[in-house]
Amino acid sequence: MRSQASPTGADVADDRSPDPAPRPDVLAHVAGNVRRLRQAKGLSQAALAEASGLSRRMIVAIETGEANISLANLDRLAEALSAPFSEVVRAPEARDGARIDQVLWQGQAPESRAVLLGTAPARLEAELWVWSLAPGERYEARPDAVGWHEMIYVMEGTLTLERGGETSIISAGDFLVFANTAPYTFRNAGPDCVRFIRNIAV
Repeated sequence: MRSQASPTGADVADDRSPDPAPRPDVLAHVAGNVRRLRQAKGLSQAALAEASGLSRRMIVAIETGEANISLANLDRLAEALSAPFSEVVRAPEARDGARIDQVLWQGQAPESRAVLLGTAPARLEAELWVWSLAPGERYEARPDAVGWHEMIYVMEGTLTLERGGETSIISAGDFLVFANTAPYTFRNAGPDCVRFIRNIAV
């Protein structure tokens, strides 16, 4: 899907980080959801590992709630399970993804975090996030897939968006809508925390 942790920040659930931030409660939901979805598709843990490109050991650890996992690998699991991303991370009692409100990325500074608020149907799905970056914090994202669009609205501070050799400065009250097939970076180059809404339409 959408992202990998930057060198200066880590997914809250980052299976590659030697010293990850504390795991959010959402990972308890991931364990049960992955197991339920895998069994519904009639897949063994080994088959899901092969389909997702993760190790069987990682699948076992995810289903027992013992593994930290990155946003990128959550995407790979959702794709392998033919399930929306929101169905993998939301609470089991939730009827849909309209209200998730879970921290899914945590930077090095406690003010830097990404919260998936909820999703709504689109061609596949639309995601609504609220982000904040402390001064000097950055987040490096993978390229978007063809057909994906991002809508950014800055509520406080000034957000710097670097993509394709170009830099966009988005101040509070301003917004940017873009589709991008190259890596891009959100950065806070200012002295104050920046808060912005990020909507991803798939």
